[in-house]
Amino acid sequence: MSPAIRRMQDESRLRAHEMEPVKHAREMECVIYDQDSGRSEHVECELPDDACRSALKQLRDMGEGDFAWVRLAGPSEGELVELAAELGLHPLAVEDALHGRQRPKRERFGDVLAVALKTLRYVEEETAVETGDVMIFVGPRSVLTVSHGTIDPCTEAARRLAADPDMLSHGPWAVLHAVLDVAVDAYSDAARRVRATLNRLEDEVFSSSRVDHTESIYSLKREVREFRDAVQPLVPVVQGLLSGGPGEKDHQPKIAPYIRDVADHLHRTDIEVRTLDELLDSVLGAQQARVGTWQNDDMRRISAWAAIFAIPTMVAGVYGMNFEHIPELGWTYGYPLAVGLMALAAGALYRAFRRNGWL
Repeated sequence: MSPAIRRMQDESRLRAHEMEPVKHAREMECVIYDQDSGRSEHVECELPDDACRSALKQLRDMGEGDFAWVRLAGPSEGELVELAAELGLHPLAVEDALHGRQRPKRERFGDVLAVALKTLRYVEEETAVETGDVMIFVGPRSVLTVSHGTIDPCTEAARRLAADPDMLSHGPWAVLHAVLDVAVDAYSDAARRVRATLNRLEDEVFSSSRVDHTESIYSLKREVREFRDAVQPLVPVVQGLLSGGPGEKDHQPKIAPYIRDVADHLHRTDIEVRTLDELLDSVLGAQQARVGTWQNDDMRRISAWAAIFAIPTMVAGVYGMNFEHIPELGWTYGYPLAVGLMALAAGALYRAFRRNGWL
């Protein structure tokens, strides 16, 4: 055990005694897999006080050809530190896993590969992208996944491994592939749903209704940017798994086709998300142009009506002056003539503006 890990473990115990009992993970699962037969054995981790202890015991008692997958959701510091000490994780990796909110990345600490990725789903009712975090630590004979948030791809990944036990022959890398595959499939599904929302927004923007959708477009664009922040940094991470590094080349010939398939799906989703971002820019520009057109139409209508009323106002203003010698002032039909002149001039202007589309 490294001094740093021992120090973190001692500090955790000290805080537990001096302040309050350490809060354990909300959820913990441990499965032992046999690479040759595909057999799996679930370790009993239901009791919070015994969950970590049971998992550690099984990790120490694993037979030849076995590997373990420990899944944690929202772990406590004490529990994570204990598992880290057993699996030989670096303190910096433990800190990243404990707090979450990591940018997608790939790091190697000795013989342990650490991969951080974002999980997400799109909620159409709220037009919002919900995100979470998963840290995956792949060791020679173990995998530790630590998830934060309501979205956890590990459950579906475990189901896929159970349905395809032949994948277990790839060892811990089979778990890494399964989690990445589930996360990338979720990206593709979210991109499809965002595209459907964008199509509806486009139809509404170019419809005959005069509703300003600028706020909705900007809100969706902000969610797409969050989507892009999850997908784009993961592309070089997955590509790095294909190129391989120290301690990884032994797995390349067998697992490479599966990782390459994930990389292909991720690349297509990345292109789709970039396209959605660009389309939203175009739709936002179109909405602003339509708003400008509406304002111009309103100004033309106001100007047309102002011109129509200007002539009657002028004629009435002239005859409203208290001058003695005004044409037709003493004539019996002077008043009907003035009113008729105002109506005729206003009607002529109305017809001209109507013909030119101002009214």
